[in-house]
Amino acid sequence: MSLPLILITNDDGIFSKGLRHLVKLINPIAKVVVVAPDSPQSAQSHAITINQPITCEKIDFDDGKQIDFICSGTPVDCVKLALAEILDRKPDLCISGINHGSNASVNVIYSGTVSAAVEASVHGIPSLGFSILDYSETAELKHADNFILHLVRKMLDKKSNVCLNVNIPKFSDKPIIGIKVAKQAKGKWIEDFDERFSPMGKRYFWLTGNFINEDDALDADQNLLDKNYISVVPVKYDHTDYSKLDLVNNMLND
Repeated sequence: MSLPLILITNDDGIFSKGLRHLVKLINPIAKVVVVAPDSPQSAQSHAITINQPITCEKIDFDDGKQIDFICSGTPVDCVKLALAEILDRKPDLCISGINHGSNASVNVIYSGTVSAAVEASVHGIPSLGFSILDYSETAELKHADNFILHLVRKMLDKKSNVCLNVNIPKFSDKPIIGIKVAKQAKGKWIEDFDERFSPMGKRYFWLTGNFINEDDALDADQNLLDKNYISVVPVKYDHTDYSKLDLVNNMLND
């Protein structure tokens, strides 16, 4: 029996610890093809490259049997290029990650990691976006291995075209309790722009800020993460607000 084909990408870049760890974890259970950015692409959301060419070439790593391609484009570019030019068949699963940093709550709309997974779902491919709540480049990841493999095997077994945004608590002395299906927590960032000046007197800014969780629901992803659960939020590319269709129809036809 042939192994399933899994496409792996991310937004932290092909050299990131999260992606390399994920590749080693998935290699024993699948044929893995990696198509990932050549540099960090965090907060690219669903951006694609249209004003310049995209480079993509095979690159050799000594960490497994996978095939790696390094791409100059965004995470979504990587998925599009993989499906159109690199893979010889439709993958059984697309996995994006492991991202260094949270993609829970409103972070999901900025995320290149999750957007790569969503792009795969546009093409009818089941997909997972994994993120860990640790921004360090050397984040500990092994505490989540069994949970990641469990989710990957479930996705391969069920073959359902769903896209899951999976967030994992940071490693601590407290073990992960388990996995919970969640809703996206209501929250937002309060931005703070750090104003600076170049030696030539030109003003520039660094974006910083603080995240505010405005949701007290027990099944909100951020609240489950705070309790040391892995949160799993089904997401989709259809942005239609169905609850407002009647309201808008009435407003326009009044």
